[in-house]
Amino acid sequence: MLPTLPLGPLALPTAPLVYILGVWLALFAVDRAARRLGLDPETHYALAAAGLLGGFLGARLVFILLHWSSYDNLLGILWPLNSGYNTLGGLLIGAAAAFFYGRWRRLPLWPTLDVLAPGLLVFLIAVSLADFLGGPGYGSLTGVPWGVTQFGVRRHAVQLYEALVGLAALGAWWTATSDLTGFGKPVRSQDAGRPFLWAVIVYAGGRLLVDAYRENAPLMAGGLHVVQMVALGVLILGLIALARIPREQMDPSS
Repeated sequence: MLPTLPLGPLALPTAPLVYILGVWLALFAVDRAARRLGLDPETHYALAAAGLLGGFLGARLVFILLHWSSYDNLLGILWPLNSGYNTLGGLLIGAAAAFFYGRWRRLPLWPTLDVLAPGLLVFLIAVSLADFLGGPGYGSLTGVPWGVTQFGVRRHAVQLYEALVGLAALGAWWTATSDLTGFGKPVRSQDAGRPFLWAVIVYAGGRLLVDAYRENAPLMAGGLHVVQMVALGVLILGLIALARIPREQMDPSS
């Protein structure tokens, strides 16, 4: 759509700019979420930063290891940094970095996930917008008026659909936290985890529907969409966990 942003004689790639903005907004969202839920914003901000840094380095390192034969010098490994990343490797290493940092700071699981949820959703929205501007993904053919022209034909704006799903999940998180006793006070133990799970359920359910309109989705044997199958599994696990929270976290003294 808009792969580069012309600035006089320069042409800046838009996707990296959106990623940088997404990182800043994600960290800001974590800070505001911690304050809303009555938890320490600095500790959770540092946790999110550790996860993002670990994810960035991990995605780059995994890509280099998988394509080691393509690099003939050290400069090619270090630069350029605007291409060559492995998404799965970044997610796994970023999650591991956040997990071990949380263990080191002895942060409780469910309240921490509640704080991190808005930041993760904001970053996912940024990824969708970067994909829309950069054009690596595209939707299936359509005749609907809100479609976009790509490769000379009318297609579903699937990346924008994904961004809307992220906004809906943020709304679910906000609604769930509005029912708590937070707003600057520590959340009750029996309520911890609900905002995160509602956000996950809404986002996974939305991606389950939206990815049906993605033309270049990765496929499993039998033609099943990988993202849809993952979203379905996450949706089911989220619903099960949400149903178990009242029994596992109920505090009779509250």
